[in-house]
Amino acid sequence: MNTRQRMEALRTRQPTPVAAPAGMAMRTAPAASTLPSWPQRISFCPPGMQERGGECVSSVCVPRAHPLANVARNAELAEYERTVRARFDGIVPTLKEIAAQQHEAGFEQRAQRIARERLGFELPAEVLSDAWVATLDMRKLYGHSVLQTYHALAGEFTARWNGQAEAEAMLRFFIECGFHEVDISPCADGRLKGLLQFVLRLPHQSVHRRKSYAGALFDVELNVKHWTETELHRFREGVPTLSDAGTRYLKIAVYHFSSSDPQHEGCAAHGSDEKKAAQAALDRLAAFRTAIENGFCCGASVAALLIGVDTDNDAIKIHVPDANGEMSASCFVDNLNVYHQTADMAAPEAGWRLSAAIDEAARDAGRSAPEAGMRRLIERLLANNLSQIDYVCANHSGRYADIGHAERFINIGDGFDEVHLRNLAYFGHLYTIEEGAADMDVGIKIFSKLNVAHGLPIPIAIHFRYDEQVPGSRERAVARCRRVKAAVEARYPILAKEGLLFCGMTVQGKQPGRAQEEVLDIDTNSHGH
Repeated sequence: MNTRQRMEALRTRQPTPVAAPAGMAMRTAPAASTLPSWPQRISFCPPGMQERGGECVSSVCVPRAHPLANVARNAELAEYERTVRARFDGIVPTLKEIAAQQHEAGFEQRAQRIARERLGFELPAEVLSDAWVATLDMRKLYGHSVLQTYHALAGEFTARWNGQAEAEAMLRFFIECGFHEVDISPCADGRLKGLLQFVLRLPHQSVHRRKSYAGALFDVELNVKHWTETELHRFREGVPTLSDAGTRYLKIAVYHFSSSDPQHEGCAAHGSDEKKAAQAALDRLAAFRTAIENGFCCGASVAALLIGVDTDNDAIKIHVPDANGEMSASCFVDNLNVYHQTADMAAPEAGWRLSAAIDEAARDAGRSAPEAGMRRLIERLLANNLSQIDYVCANHSGRYADIGHAERFINIGDGFDEVHLRNLAYFGHLYTIEEGAADMDVGIKIFSKLNVAHGLPIPIAIHFRYDEQVPGSRERAVARCRRVKAAVEARYPILAKEGLLFCGMTVQGKQPGRAQEEVLDIDTNSHGH
C-alpha cells in the first residue's frame, strides 16, 4: 500500500467511481438521480512505516501462516464474511437497476422479480405502485432492503447453524478456569460487531450476557442486577455451578483504538484517546467490583478483565490482572507483538512463548502474576486472537480497508445474536430513548456522514427480546418497540420529516434458536422472518 498516493487521492477525489478493495463496495460520488454506493474510508499505513518502490514493506502487512492459527476456521469465516458483504453490497446496484425502469410498462412485476432474484425478498408493494404518480421513493426502498437483508441472513443463520456442542465445551472451559458466568461489555462501535465470532473466537451461545455501550461505559447498577440474578440461580438451582463451588462471575470490558490513525479513528466517546478509553473502562470495572463487595456479604466478589482491540487489524491487548485481580492500564500483553515473535516458530515453541508473554508483562510492570484460572483464560484468548490476526493478514493484507466507520445500520434495544461481522451495525442498548440518548446521538452523528450526506436514509433496527415463560412479556416487548420508534422520530424530527430515518421493529424470544418476529406500526399481529 502506498501512503502518499492514497492520501493524495483522498484530497483530490473527483465525482467519479473509485475502485474498492476486493469484496468491498465501490464508492461513487453522490448525484441527484442516483444512489451512491457504500461509502468507506481508504486505509493507509501508520506514520513511520517504510516504503520502497511505492509498496509498504512493514511486516504488519505481510500475509503469514501462524503455527497456532486455526486454518479451517479461518477459511469458514472468510467465506462467511464474503457472503454477508456481498448480500449488502448487492443492494445499491439492484435498486439502481429498478429505479431506471420505474416508468416502463409492467414495472411493478419486473421490479419484484429483480428484487427476488438479486436480493432474496420482495420490496414494499405500496412504494412500487405509487411510482407512476411521483418519483420512486428510493429512500424507503433502501432502508427496507438493508434491514430485510439482515433479517434474511439472520434467518439463514438460525436455520443452518447449531453451535450448541461448541458452546457447551467453552462453558466447561470457563468453569474449569473458575468462572461460572462471563459478561462482556464492548464499546458500541460497529468495528467491534465481530468481537465474539472473529476477534476472540468465542461461541456466541457461551457468553450469555453481552451488551455494548458507547466507550464501553457499561451500566454498573444493571450489571449488579445481572450478578444478583446469576447468583440466585446458583443458590436456588445449582446452575451453572453450586453456590459454594468457589467459581466467580467474570466481567470483561472491551475498549478500542486505531494504530493507523490513533487521533481520529479511535473511540469517539473518549476523543480517540487510547489511554483515556482504557482507564475509563478500568474505572467501571473497579466500580462494579466495589459495588458487589460493598453490597453483599460472605466475601462476595467478582473477577474482571480488560481487553483493548486495534480495530485496524483486530489484534488485542489483554491487561493482565495481578494475583489479587487488580489491573493497570500500563500492564498488558500486546498480541500483535506476540504474533510477529512467534509466526516462524514451531507450534509447541510458539505456545510456550505466548504463555511466557503473560509473565513478562507482569514482571516488567513490577506486579504479581495472575491466578491460575485467569492465566489459563488469557492464554486461550491470546491464542484464539492469533488466528484472527492471521485471518486479517491473509484476507485483508494485514489491515482493513475501512479503518473508520462503515456500518450498515443502527441496532438499538437488545443486540442481535445471529450475524456478527465487523462494521455491520452500530449498537445502542436502551429501553427508552431518554436512557440511551447519548449512544443514539453518537450513532446518528456517524450515519449523518455515512448515509445522510449522500442522500441515503439511516436504517434503524429496533429489537427487543421477551421471556416466553413470563405472561405478557411479548406484548410488552412489542409495545416497547413502538414506543422507542416514536421517541426516535420525535428526537430527530428533521431527519424523520425528510424520510432520512427508516425504522424497522422486531421482537424475539430469549430461548436459543427463536426466530425474529416483525412488529408492524399498528397491527399487533407479527410474523417471523
